[in-house]
Amino acid sequence: MAESGTKAPRERYRAQVRAEIKELAWQQIATAGASTLSLNAIAKRMGMSGPALYRYYASRDELITELIRDAYRSLADAVRAAAGPGPEGAAALARAIRGWALDDPQRYLLIYGTPVPGYHAPEDVTAIASEIMAALLDAFAALPSEGTGTPFDAHLEEHRQWAGDHPAPPAVLHRALTFWTRLHGVLSLELAGHFTGMSFDPAQLYAAEVDDLLGR
Repeated sequence: MAESGTKAPRERYRAQVRAEIKELAWQQIATAGASTLSLNAIAKRMGMSGPALYRYYASRDELITELIRDAYRSLADAVRAAAGPGPEGAAALARAIRGWALDDPQRYLLIYGTPVPGYHAPEDVTAIASEIMAALLDAFAALPSEGTGTPFDAHLEEHRQWAGDHPAPPAVLHRALTFWTRLHGVLSLELAGHFTGMSFDPAQLYAAEVDDLLGR
């Protein structure tokens, strides 16, 4: 019992230090991008040596993975809370994605922006991302089917690993994927500042894309 009693404060301290490291990492990313992330610079900010910090995160890639995992989990939770079947569910999902992205652009850009050179995310991160696509497919499965199919639909039927175990027909997969990519196209351009000086409201463009994609 005495051992567990002394271990709990130690674990709480470790969790606090890891949280502080992540907070400083986000600050670095906001300032100079994820590719410049430096554990030694974070250690200096925290008043500890580099080797001491490496007891909490063994490498830069481990820290990046933790940040990406947190970001995907946060987005998956936001999407799951907002999404529902049919057009209204898809529209609510789209609003949740944009709200989440604008709330913390660096978090969005870490997972959907320029890849970090030399970094490869582990499979469990991909699994969390698939939860987001699952919510999107559920929304589109309740929509009426359109058209008679395209060559790309057949291609999706052969390469549908991204859809997980969802048994949606190829036309639904195609429509959901188109929805997903077009919305991220608008968001990525907006968050990277490419609409600056163009004298229109990106929110209106995003809403128009949603309505067009849902046939409203």
